[in-house]
Amino acid sequence: MIAAVLIVALTYVLPPFRNYQLATVGAYLCVTAGLTVLTGLNGQLSLGHGALMATGAYTVAMVQEQLSGRGQWTLLVSVIAAILVTTVAGGIVGLAAARLRGPYLAGLTLAVAVVVPAITSTFDKTFNSDQGLSVYVDPPPLALGATFPYERWQAWLSWAGALLTMLVLATLVRGRFGRSLRAVRDDEAAARIAGVSVARTQVLAFVVSAACAGLGGALFAVLAQSVSPGAFPLSLSLFLVMAIVIGGLGSLAGAVWGAVLLVALPALTHSVTDSINVSPAVAQRLEGNLPLALFGITLVVVMLAAPGGIASLKPTYRRRKA
Repeated sequence: MIAAVLIVALTYVLPPFRNYQLATVGAYLCVTAGLTVLTGLNGQLSLGHGALMATGAYTVAMVQEQLSGRGQWTLLVSVIAAILVTTVAGGIVGLAAARLRGPYLAGLTLAVAVVVPAITSTFDKTFNSDQGLSVYVDPPPLALGATFPYERWQAWLSWAGALLTMLVLATLVRGRFGRSLRAVRDDEAAARIAGVSVARTQVLAFVVSAACAGLGGALFAVLAQSVSPGAFPLSLSLFLVMAIVIGGLGSLAGAVWGAVLLVALPALTHSVTDSINVSPAVAQRLEGNLPLALFGITLVVVMLAAPGGIASLKPTYRRRKA
């Protein structure tokens, strides 16, 4: 409740572009929080969450196209449909992932990240190939006023989904499901002896994480009002993994830091590129490679200063102070 009040208050202070960035952080938070549960708490490495985001985004675009112009309620139906479709996709991948370990699991999820964009090009009549699809979104409700800023409305929508995701995940990881996740991550044999179904726990972890990725992808499409394969490249999946590692594996607070970095570092890259007097071709190459370099440098620095990620800095400081 306090977080919701702070976000609403912040949207009244920030200019429109910063509100859009704030909304993007909320969309990414849904994904990083789910990936933190899967990788940090259950120990399953996924390099395909960008593809799961794309699944949610394309589902929203297609459902909205069918329901456009029928009122505000259609967006909720589209987002729920995106979550359901991505959950099913995550369940299918999770069933296969439960039989794999280490590099084999990473290879499977990496294949998913490569295959999903290829599907949009193969079935170009449905997905409009590289041009992608438009996402129709109704303007803010008239009850908010005729001049209500659209970016503020986007931030409200995005963070409503993000805060709901954080609430659900926090409840899950503090209960029996969370204990099962940690038990399977730490020692599968011991977990089996304790009566934990390892395969079921791993599949459920993938399903929960996929649902979060679907919601994040849906919100991402709503913010951009379009969806295309170029918005979900393979590098996005890599960025997501690096973001949760930098933020702090296994920590929902770390997922927040990771979502902030996913927005802040590309913005910093754009500022650096604009400040350098180079040709357009070189600037384009810099914008394509600098984000990955910055993420890599940040990862090295954070791992040297705080192996537990940014989220572990404050507790460490308190212990040293004590």
